[in-house]
Amino acid sequence: MRSAAAGVAGVIRAGRTEFVQTRDELAHAAYPVTGMKPSTFAKHKPYTAEDFPAPISSDDARVLLWDSEQTAAHYADEPVPALPDTDDDQDLLDRNEAAALLQVSPRSWDTYKTDPQIKPHLVKIKGVEHCPRHIAAAYQAARQAGPGRAGNPGRPRGSGDMVPRDEIPQRVSALLDVDAAVTSKTVMAELGLSYVTATRSLSRLRGERVADLLATDPTLTPAAAASQLGYPTAVHRTAIAYARTELRARAVRPYVQDVADALASDGLAQHQDVAVVHVADDVLAAAVVLAFNAPVPALVWDERFGWRTATSRRHPIGRESGRPPEGEGTRYLSAEQQPSPQEVLAAVHDGRRGTRRPAQIHSPPV
Repeated sequence: MRSAAAGVAGVIRAGRTEFVQTRDELAHAAYPVTGMKPSTFAKHKPYTAEDFPAPISSDDARVLLWDSEQTAAHYADEPVPALPDTDDDQDLLDRNEAAALLQVSPRSWDTYKTDPQIKPHLVKIKGVEHCPRHIAAAYQAARQAGPGRAGNPGRPRGSGDMVPRDEIPQRVSALLDVDAAVTSKTVMAELGLSYVTATRSLSRLRGERVADLLATDPTLTPAAAASQLGYPTAVHRTAIAYARTELRARAVRPYVQDVADALASDGLAQHQDVAVVHVADDVLAAAVVLAFNAPVPALVWDERFGWRTATSRRHPIGRESGRPPEGEGTRYLSAEQQPSPQEVLAAVHDGRRGTRRPAQIHSPPV
């Protein structure tokens, strides 16, 4: 239950970014009062008490944030000040709140936020991405007015895709919003994409929407969900296959985030919102970028190979080849697919742990 002094979950009120506080910062600030070390604080979670100021992050946010004025008042045994309850154009919305404003799922927001009307305006507050309210609202208004026709005659023979890669999901999603049965041929003509790109984008987006519906109504079968969304029978198989991979991604995300949080608590990384991505049609991976003083630039989790070190902060996952990456700077940290965060930490600190090749290769679920 959220406290009476709580603001709106998932919103950093205008002008209050300087008061945003992470769990680690909260633990350090509370230490003179509680005497708890940060590790003990994280274990016992005193911030879950009913009288503790509620987080300003969404209820199911991956990284919890608080307002430091509220938490300071709590530990000083003073009245906890209420946060503003009036929406402001300069409010910052987290992933879940932005999705709610657009009336889509958080996973769909991940697609929409790549639009050039949104992407340049995104900001990270304590490692958590937020969107200004007025940007999301303006985008929603334009979206409700209907997507514009690209007027593109098609992709010239021999040319590359004519839409920037990071805009493709949003542009295809807009066409899918208008017509659930939109074909690859139409997407090619509208956006100037290749057949492979158009078909793959449609399959992935349909799969994500099937996954959204299954998460909302677990009584549905995948086929029933695809039918309810209006997808042609001919595309059910690929959409359902992608939906199953997407549901696995959502199931494993809390584990990967726990490891990332442990790395941050240990000073090896900044707090970050880790995404589980599809590196191939049915393979999942995630990357955690480490601090510059860490022993390695980044860590990568791959459901086939478990955790490994990476040599690049900018592109830690690298290009998919189907084979375990090898070479200087690559070390597989455990034979387990999901070792505990403590085991991952120990392996990062101890360069003697691990192997140059994965000790065991796990097959993604069918």
